Amino acid sequence: MTVGPRTGAQVTLEALLASGVDVCFANPGTTEIEVVAALSRVPAMRSILGLFEGVVTGAADGYGRMAGHPAATLLHLGPGLGNGLANLHNARRARTPIVNLVGDHASHHQRYDAPLQSDIESLARPVSGWYQRTSRREDLARDAAAAVVAAQGPPGAVATLVVPADLWWSTSPEVELVPRVAPKPLSEVGDEAVAEVEAALRSGGPAALLMGAGANCEPALRAASRVAAATGARLLGETFSARLERGGGLPELERVAYLGEFATAQLQGLRTLVLVEARAPVSFFAYPERPSLLAPEGCRAVSLSQPGQDSVAALLELCERLHAGALGLPPPVVTRGARPTGAIDVTTFAAAVAAVLPEGAIVSDEANTSGTMLLGATASAPRHDWLSLTGGAIGQGLPVATGAAVACPDRPVLCLEADGSAMYTLQALWTQARESLNVTTVLLNNGSYAILEFELNRLASAAGGGGARQLLSLAGPALDWVALARGLGVAASRATTAEELTGQLSRAMTEPGPALIEAVLHGA
Repeated sequence: MTVGPRTGAQVTLEALLASGVDVCFANPGTTEIEVVAALSRVPAMRSILGLFEGVVTGAADGYGRMAGHPAATLLHLGPGLGNGLANLHNARRARTPIVNLVGDHASHHQRYDAPLQSDIESLARPVSGWYQRTSRREDLARDAAAAVVAAQGPPGAVATLVVPADLWWSTSPEVELVPRVAPKPLSEVGDEAVAEVEAALRSGGPAALLMGAGANCEPALRAASRVAAATGARLLGETFSARLERGGGLPELERVAYLGEFATAQLQGLRTLVLVEARAPVSFFAYPERPSLLAPEGCRAVSLSQPGQDSVAALLELCERLHAGALGLPPPVVTRGARPTGAIDVTTFAAAVAAVLPEGAIVSDEANTSGTMLLGATASAPRHDWLSLTGGAIGQGLPVATGAAVACPDRPVLCLEADGSAMYTLQALWTQARESLNVTTVLLNNGSYAILEFELNRLASAAGGGGARQLLSLAGPALDWVALARGLGVAASRATTAEELTGQLSRAMTEPGPALIEAVLHGA
C-alpha cells in the first residue's frame, strides 16, 4: 500500500498503528518535536505525557503487562533514556512488550559533540532485547514494524528504535507502508521435556513446581494444581511475578520468600524442583557465609517450559501422563475477612485490603516491607491480578498502576506504595489526574527506608550509629503526602487507624478518578 507525502515522524507513527500500537507514553524534547507535531495528524495514536521518564517507561510496563501487547515510549536522547532505565530494567525482567522510540541529534549534527550527545546504544543495550538505529528515511516504516514484532515476542521484550531528528523532519513524495505482521505463536514444549518432568515427579521425594512468567494464568494454575494433587508436589511462585491471576477460588501459589535465609528454610528438603517458565531461585544479594543458590544441595531442577513456550499445553500433557486430568479440585472459596480495627500495621493493612478489594481489581504492589501479609490475606478475595516489582528497582508501583489503568479503563486499579519508593516517581500522580485514571493509591508511611534498616541490623559489621540512621530515615522534614498528592491534582486523605483506612479505601475504590490515602503506620 502506497500513501502520499508524509514526514518521517508521521510514517513512524502510522507504522506503529498499523502494527497494533496505539498508545504512546512520552516525555519528548527537541529531537522528538516532529513526532509531537505528527501526533496531531495521527489522532488514533493516544499520547500520554509523563513528567519524568521513569514514569513513562514504568507506565509502558504496566500497560504491556495488562494489555498483552506493547505501548510505545517517546524519549529524548541518551539522558532521557537514562532517566527511564530503572523501570526498563523491571520491564525486561517482567518480559513486558515495549517499543522505545528514542530521538537522536540530526545526522549531520552528531560530529560536533553537542552538550546532549551521548552513547545511546550503550545505555539501551542492557535493557533491550532488540535494538536498531535507523539510518535511512525509507527504512522508518520497516524498522518501526520490526520493533513491534520484536517487542511482542513471545516472550515479550523491550525493543529500542533510535531515530536521528533529520529523518523525522524529512518528507518524501510517497511512502510504502509495511503490512502488519501477526504475532508469533507460542512454541511447543517437546515430548522429551514433559517426559523428563514426569519421571522426576514419579521418582519420589519432596517436589515442587515453581511457576513463573506466562504460567501464572488461570489455565496453567489449574493444570499445575492437578499435577500437584496427583504427585504431592507443592505449588510455588516466584518472589516477584510480572502478572499473577489470583483470588476467586484459583489455586494459590506459595511465594518464594524474599530473604535468602527464609527461602532456604522454605525450600529445605526438596528433591525435585520443576521450573515452569521460571529460573531456579537465587538470593537477591550475597551475604557472608550464606549460599547464593536457594534450593538445597542435591535438589534436582528440571525445566518443563521456557518463556515463549506453551506452558498450558505442556502442563495439560503432564496431567494426562500422570492421570491427573480428571482429578477434582477443591471448590472455589471467596471470603471477606472482618474489617480490622486499631492501629495500622502490616496485619491490619493487609486485612483492610482484603476486606474491600473489588472483583476484577488490578493490584500494583510496591508495599515492600509493609506488604509481607498481603498475599495471605487476599488469597480468597474476589478474582484480581497482582503486578509485582519484578526487577527489584524501586519506583515502579505508581507508574505501573498508571499504565495498567490505561490498558484496562473498566477495571479498578489499587496501588500499594511504600513511601521511600513513591518519591522516585511521584510525578505519576499528575498523569493519573490529567488522564482521569481509576487508580487508588495507599501510601504506606513508615517514615523510612525500612528494608535498608533491616539490612543494616542483620549485618554483623554494621555499626548502626547516627550517621547510618540518617541515611535511612525520611523524617526531618516529614513528607506531607496529602499535600503532595493534592498539589499534583489527586484527591487525598490521611488514615491513622485501621477503621479509617478501610472506610477511605472502600469509598475511593468505588469513585471514579485517582485518589491517594496516606496510611500512617504504627510507630511511624
